[in-house]
Amino acid sequence: MQFSTSNGLLLDTSVLNQTCDTTHWYLTLTPAMLGTDASLAANHTFSYNLSFQNLPSTASEQYKLKLNMAGDGSVKEYIDGQGTLLPNDNSVYRNTFYTGMVNADIIQQQGITGLGVTVAVLDTGLRADPEWSMQYLTHGGNRIKAFYNAIDDTLVDTGQFDLMDAEQGNLLQDGHGHGTHVTSIIARALPELDTNTGNFTGSYNGVAPNVNLVSVKALDSNGQGSYADVIRGIDFVIANKDLYNIRVLNMSLSAGVQSHYWDDFLNQAVMRAWQAGIVVVASAGNTGPDAMTIGVPGNVPYVVTVGAVSDNYSITNNSDDFLATFSATGPTYEGFVKPDLLAPGGHILGYIHPQANIPSNYPAFSDGQGWFMMSGTSQAAAVVSGIAALILEQDPSLTPDEVKCRLVSAGNPALNGLGELAVSVFQQGSGLIDAYEAVYSSATACANQGLDIDADLAGTSHFGGRANQDAQGNYYIDGIEGSGYLWADGYLWADGYLWADGYLWADGYLWADGYLWADGYLWADGYLWADGNVRANGNIQSNVWIDQE
Repeated sequence: MQFSTSNGLLLDTSVLNQTCDTTHWYLTLTPAMLGTDASLAANHTFSYNLSFQNLPSTASEQYKLKLNMAGDGSVKEYIDGQGTLLPNDNSVYRNTFYTGMVNADIIQQQGITGLGVTVAVLDTGLRADPEWSMQYLTHGGNRIKAFYNAIDDTLVDTGQFDLMDAEQGNLLQDGHGHGTHVTSIIARALPELDTNTGNFTGSYNGVAPNVNLVSVKALDSNGQGSYADVIRGIDFVIANKDLYNIRVLNMSLSAGVQSHYWDDFLNQAVMRAWQAGIVVVASAGNTGPDAMTIGVPGNVPYVVTVGAVSDNYSITNNSDDFLATFSATGPTYEGFVKPDLLAPGGHILGYIHPQANIPSNYPAFSDGQGWFMMSGTSQAAAVVSGIAALILEQDPSLTPDEVKCRLVSAGNPALNGLGELAVSVFQQGSGLIDAYEAVYSSATACANQGLDIDADLAGTSHFGGRANQDAQGNYYIDGIEGSGYLWADGYLWADGYLWADGYLWADGYLWADGYLWADGYLWADGYLWADGNVRANGNIQSNVWIDQE
């Protein structure tokens, strides 16, 4: 049993008993277990081994660690794979840590913060945070260029009024909370605290703390929306791209696949955004871990599709990182490798207004002050959207294909002890993103090769990827040794693995290319769309809630 704290907690060790009931084992930490100091410092990892005379259950959800917290006298629970150690003490500074996990903090300290780049977030909306760190740039100045409500087709151009009046007048809206959380990961400008010195560093809680924002509300207070509203939101982003300098569109939402990617109306809108010069970053979806579970619009071959990885609650030790079990997996129905890469998506700290629906429904993951812990590929996509903004500040001339190439080329794949891929490319793409490598990459022609988005949208040509399936059900890619994966064997992430920064893919990024679609192309099991169904009036939602990982 191992746990770690991200903020530092003080344990009340007055209760010294170990108990059990018919469902769960409970352990209260004692001074003898902790040593002379009952404090858990920030970033500290404490291990305690439990031994059983009889073989215990393999169901990890049956084991809980209860912590009595000094100060407020509350009891916190850490449930293996689900728990949180987030205190409800507003005096404790919250480090987000995911910026360091992807080396974005190094880029920030070098002065690259997304300045001048606008990111549009199409989601449930946006609410203000107490520090106004999402409303203003690091040195002042309004960053929110517009708030567009695609549900009722209303626009608030924030250059026309004071932002404080906008918030008090409820012009910035997010009754659900998902959109605010995602936006805070991309852009929050709170400075990080060095827990060793107590001084603020040159890095921030958000990945790109100086980006401008356009908030597009297309999902309601339940996180639900229609295809029509989402498409209307995308069309607004395309129409106002030049006015607001929108270079990145974050889409942390998904729907089930009902047709080929080119027949889906929402996907067509996404492709139009890419064609217009906007880097679209989409979440893979929280429907993993089975193969072929990538949702809409993550199944669009052109866009950057992001899966999630967890640091296993040990932020300073990457050897126990693992691919989140909820992270959706490729290939797509047309044979493309998805996700394209991975980013942190386990127990991610971000801001949600305390009165929004998500913290109301899941109070254990809220500190009551606005900080909220959530897992999902939505959060992973937000990290990559922030990195895309950093790339575009460094080189504004890049096209979406060139930005995607630099992102993909900066992925560090997960390897096992033998130096082989620990999980297949259909699960991790090119691996865990490295912001430093992406910003300073000179990679070219390594994404969307062989594709033609103009022809795709015109309907004259469509494209397939290079994934295949053998007679045993394994998916593989010709030319990449070890790319296959036998899904029936299950998923064992417990041992963790190492991220390799010097891994050489066979034949380059062959799996990132496409070819002209063949009408006779079939998987071994085949698949049929019901009556040639084309999704027109379907629904879509922010990615479904999943337990913390």
